[in-house]
Amino acid sequence: MSKNEDTRNIIVTGAARGIGKAIALRLAQDGHNVSVNDIDANRDEVEAVKSEIEKIGRKSHAVTGDVSVESDVRKVIDESVSALGSLDVMVANAGIAQVKPLLEVTQEDWDRMMAINLRGVFLSYQLAAKQMISQGKGGKIIGAASIVAYRPFALLSPYSASKWAVRGLTQGAAMEWAQYGITVNAYCPGIVGTAMWDLIDEKLAQNEGLKKGQAIEKYSDLIHLGRVSVPEDVANFVSYLASSDSDYMTGQSVMIDGGIQFS
Repeated sequence: MSKNEDTRNIIVTGAARGIGKAIALRLAQDGHNVSVNDIDANRDEVEAVKSEIEKIGRKSHAVTGDVSVESDVRKVIDESVSALGSLDVMVANAGIAQVKPLLEVTQEDWDRMMAINLRGVFLSYQLAAKQMISQGKGGKIIGAASIVAYRPFALLSPYSASKWAVRGLTQGAAMEWAQYGITVNAYCPGIVGTAMWDLIDEKLAQNEGLKKGQAIEKYSDLIHLGRVSVPEDVANFVSYLASSDSDYMTGQSVMIDGGIQFS
């Protein structure tokens, strides 16, 4: 970005690795200042992402916290605003996956999935919106949904349910906050070459009697563009959602899946 007035102050949750890291680095390359968050166990990795952003020449801040805990999300936003000056874009990326037959899913499994994937997005959306409303200049809120928000996968039922809910939350938030100049959209990755998908592949292979790597190969046959996604594919779309080019877009959950599912 060449104009200083186009520089935005952004928070990316779950930014220590994978899609979140790719998003944070792409937004920095676009000319934005980026505050990066992840859980305390990933402190070293999130600090490394902060350093990479600073090497690009943008301001950054690293703050640990659990997105399922309201006080932690509030800390992430308050520290980021203090460090960068404002909150213009919130990317609620943090999430987890679990591969397990639905008949074996425990209440604890279910609650943990919903706490991080749904409550974490809700808290990130709500507290970011309150900050943006207080600033009086609108803003952009972007959430992590998934292809399973449109097409659930077997053995990923709670994960699929959480992402369907993010899609609905995104639509409702877009309706309510348009009056404040805030747009709310979500991105829906398909099969991505990340640690999360390595885990999904391993567990799917176990349940289907396949070798490690064969499950992701099987599901990759569904991709019309003929290759598994890389995190940068998703980051490229988030770059658009964070920019002024998407100002007239809100309430959408868009699949970036290489052509697995069509809506």
